[in-house]
Amino acid sequence: MNESLFLGIDGGGTKCRARLRDAEGNFLGEGTGGPSNIRLDPDLVWNSILTACREAIAQAGLQEADFKRIHAGMGAAGAGQTSAVERLMSRPHPFASFSIDTDAHTAWLGAFGGGDGAILIVGTGSCGYGGVGGRRYYVGGWGYEISDEGSGAAIGREALRRAIWAYDGRMASSPLSDAILSEFGNNPEALVDWVGKARPSDYARYAPLVLQHALQRDPLGIRLIQDAAAGMAQIATRLLDLGAPAICLFGGLSEPLRPWLPPPLQQAVTQPKADALDGAILLGREASPRRPR
Repeated sequence: MNESLFLGIDGGGTKCRARLRDAEGNFLGEGTGGPSNIRLDPDLVWNSILTACREAIAQAGLQEADFKRIHAGMGAAGAGQTSAVERLMSRPHPFASFSIDTDAHTAWLGAFGGGDGAILIVGTGSCGYGGVGGRRYYVGGWGYEISDEGSGAAIGREALRRAIWAYDGRMASSPLSDAILSEFGNNPEALVDWVGKARPSDYARYAPLVLQHALQRDPLGIRLIQDAAAGMAQIATRLLDLGAPAICLFGGLSEPLRPWLPPPLQQAVTQPKADALDGAILLGREASPRRPR
């Protein structure tokens, strides 16, 4: 019972997921925990991680003492910030080894098994990431205020901007702009108050509304979704130009927006070999000591 075990952890802003496999890759268990963006308080993050891991090992019929033979890999939101990684790793952990990288990296590891390829994540935010010839590339993902093209937050931001244009008479109103303005009582001051407190997820809440109106041939909805797809296409094209042979799409908006991409880019899209949790397991395997044969 001293065989190594491998745990993959996917840490996001709202929840943490963990998956446990044995040395042969057999599935043993999964678990979930709370928020685990590592820019949060490290004690909170470790609590979320360990909650998910305890659930996974319990499902596998294992005990807490088995942590010491687990090699863990974590793909985490916020792991691109060195200071956040250092804060998290300043706390002790119970694992045989623990490796951390960005959630984009582990999604890519899962999608291509460490081989050449690129991923495009399109959800509340957006980010392109690729690995080609041993080199890693990030494209986009600098935050919705100045980047994150094609994301839910960017779509919502632009929808609200255009609604104000319609209110001012700078562009023709549409059912979509009317629907947005009605949420604020047709009062731009109420919208400005809302913007002062809004987070990216608040903006992203408008993306489904925009998609719905686009499919109903609302001219504003169509224009916004075309612009979002163009932003996605720009990121994807850059990744292909860097040498990626194919692209995998991730995130809640990737499939709804995929039909709006130019046909050549749609043809470059492929299905991932595995998900981000298995990518995190691969990260843990890569960092674990190799046994002599």
